Amino acid sequence: MHGQPRKPLRVKDAAAAAAKASNLRDLQSQLLHSHHHRLYTKEAIAASSKLLEINPEILTVWNYRKLALQQNLKEATDSERIKSLVDDELRAVEIALRANPKSYGAWYHRKWVLSQGLAEVDFDREFRLLDQLLKADSRNFHGWNYRRFVAKLKGLPEVEELKFTMDMINTNFSNYSAWHSRSGVLSRLLSMKAEGFAEREKILTEEYELVSQALFTDPSDQSGWFYHLWLLDQTITPNEVLLISSWPSHDSDCVLTINGNAAYCKSSEPFRSSYNFMSSGKLPVVLYFNQRVKGVNSSSVTVNSMFVKNEDLVWRPLLPTKSKEAACWVTYLQIPDLQLSDTKVYRVEVKLGHSKDILSSSGSEFNHPSHFRFTLTFNSDSLEHTRGESLDELFVWDDGGSSTLESNDLVSFDQLKLSEDHASAFSKWQLDTISNEINLFKELSEENCIFVKLTLARLLIAQDAMLSHTIPTVRLIHLRDVLELYDDLVKLDPRHAGYYEDERSLVIMNQVTFDDKSLSSHLSHSSNYISSKLHLHGCLQLKSLSLTRIGYVERLLWVQTLDLSHNKLRSIAGEVATFRSYQV
Repeated sequence: MHGQPRKPLRVKDAAAAAAKASNLRDLQSQLLHSHHHRLYTKEAIAASSKLLEINPEILTVWNYRKLALQQNLKEATDSERIKSLVDDELRAVEIALRANPKSYGAWYHRKWVLSQGLAEVDFDREFRLLDQLLKADSRNFHGWNYRRFVAKLKGLPEVEELKFTMDMINTNFSNYSAWHSRSGVLSRLLSMKAEGFAEREKILTEEYELVSQALFTDPSDQSGWFYHLWLLDQTITPNEVLLISSWPSHDSDCVLTINGNAAYCKSSEPFRSSYNFMSSGKLPVVLYFNQRVKGVNSSSVTVNSMFVKNEDLVWRPLLPTKSKEAACWVTYLQIPDLQLSDTKVYRVEVKLGHSKDILSSSGSEFNHPSHFRFTLTFNSDSLEHTRGESLDELFVWDDGGSSTLESNDLVSFDQLKLSEDHASAFSKWQLDTISNEINLFKELSEENCIFVKLTLARLLIAQDAMLSHTIPTVRLIHLRDVLELYDDLVKLDPRHAGYYEDERSLVIMNQVTFDDKSLSSHLSHSSNYISSKLHLHGCLQLKSLSLTRIGYVERLLWVQTLDLSHNKLRSIAGEVATFRSYQV
């Protein structure tokens, strides 16, 4: 139980412990014998119950009892016998839980027994068991998980479960399990727009008031802070699925030069003048959404081109995932062997309409039709000067030869044309709520409270994002304050310094990629590449920024070469891999 450390064994208990160990070994031997010989007699099952009473963590015992129950059910001829067998299993679980209320095997076995639907469930018995366990330890997450299972099995209304979480929170503000369960129940009620929960803003405002009481009662307790973080996410994260970036970008003109086994794609835009190295003559088309989605395929996305039929295109997550959900998706256009003298302009158009196939992990559908187009032409100029150089040799960084682009060389990096009607606008309620929370936490007297500083940093970041989205001329006005807060957190809480440094890195990445003006000071001409004379502009310098993490990849799909030297990166898996997955 929480706050109750295990007591060391006293010397006078040594004899009792030795006897207990001997008894345990005998019972284990008996169980293994019964299990091996498939003996499911009443005596063998009773012996397994005694073993569980001593040690409920032996999973073999639970597996044995499962097999025994299945075998004995085959011989049961009436409902009373079946009910008796089920009751025996439930009692065995209850005995085991007295020995260890957090026994994974015991809770799993009880769920399995009730899930078989062998006898009518005595829900009064189940809730009495839960009441006893949660009174002993109100934060026992096994008990909370089992309560959700029983509530679903009974068909208990979500509103009743929400009321139960409120009762538990009122009993003890420091009940993380209750706050966690409340966030799950409330998410479902808001998603379903259940009766009394259609006014999302009103409900969330009441939740902010509730959690504020807990935070100001004990600022050092983490339970309420995690719930506040969930509320913040509910406030600023858009529900709708949006396409926020693509490669090639909208209205770009790509020039392809075929040279040996490689193809080179050069955009006509000054800002995106870059070569893209493609294996086997394949041109990648990349889609980046504002959240992880599934269902991106040739039915939900239409690509019109003369190179390949839309139905033959295969879309896949740029980085493979078990859930088959990803924010970034890619397909490849196979470029045929065309004559280099061909001067024809080939148009490619990509369309995404209303689609029930494209779904976010929360179940939101893609309801904002989007499209972008680009052109492809073929260059008759061969790249003779590159012959003899491998792809690796073409890109060798010369740290002393940088040549920064002027800001007037740039065009807007946000080339994806989305209608203003489709853009996610932040409401007055969202802006007012974040502003009120910022003012509230600035007044909190706990100056050295880790959670106060961390939450304030998150709130300031959220406010900057919303203001810059709502008023394009507004830049990151809280940047310095946020960086100072993360620097303070590293000093106050060195155990979690890695996390704070990662969050700080995301703030810096946001600053660097925020707009053309920010990017201009980090872009370089091809003079940085000492072994090639290729004229490359898609080269981004992010050196010496103390980065431990890379973010805002959706803004960097055009980047060909990324200088990350003199940083503190521990890994680039999953972030920079995005570039390599489709560009090299």
